Amino acid sequence: MSEDKQKKPGGMLGNLAFNIIIPVLIMTKLSGEAYLGPAWSIVVALIFPIGFGLWDLKQSGKFNAFSILGIVSVILTGGISLLKLPAEYIAIKEATIPALIGLAVLITQRTSKPLLKVFVLNEQIVNWQNLNQSLENTGTHALFEKKMAISSYIVAGSFFLSAALNYILAKVILVSPPGSTEYTEELGRMTALSYPVIVIPSMLMLLAALWYIFAQIKKLTGQDLDHFLAETK
Repeated sequence: MSEDKQKKPGGMLGNLAFNIIIPVLIMTKLSGEAYLGPAWSIVVALIFPIGFGLWDLKQSGKFNAFSILGIVSVILTGGISLLKLPAEYIAIKEATIPALIGLAVLITQRTSKPLLKVFVLNEQIVNWQNLNQSLENTGTHALFEKKMAISSYIVAGSFFLSAALNYILAKVILVSPPGSTEYTEELGRMTALSYPVIVIPSMLMLLAALWYIFAQIKKLTGQDLDHFLAETK
């Protein structure tokens, strides 16, 4: 096995277990005074996503802003909860982070390094050398950039949707006094519901952006999509 072989980050099962399942079980089942209590259950629950995030960064060998942002988000959730600040702060935090990413997608679309290439058209998916060559040969590079902009709007929309759903979910679920066992259990339920309520709709929009841009690539180049997919190692 070669030394330069990329290390694979944690898979879907690891993400679900450490970011959702284990924290939810701790906050909903161990937050009573007979067990960890509301404060310590939050501390212990948040150790898992933070630890997994740091491990994932080490395994991938790359420190990127979005992985770090995810870890910071978890730390902010813990800090707000432990300081017993109003639930409104959690709702604002939950909405602000995806909204900022959505804005960043729109802003960077006009730069040489659009975030669309991070979320949808990264080098693990697309062979950019082949694609750029084909676009130049057909004289459709400028038109492709316009299609990229449309795809960016779809991706940004997925983050704006996530921001709205995050805020609504937090406002609806977090109704008990901060610092109470009930509040910690509600925080666990909010975490559990975040996957079906927020992640799935956002992922569907990201897949729609991917489908759209792939359809445009095939249309503009006249070549089969397999020619532009990155080789798997």
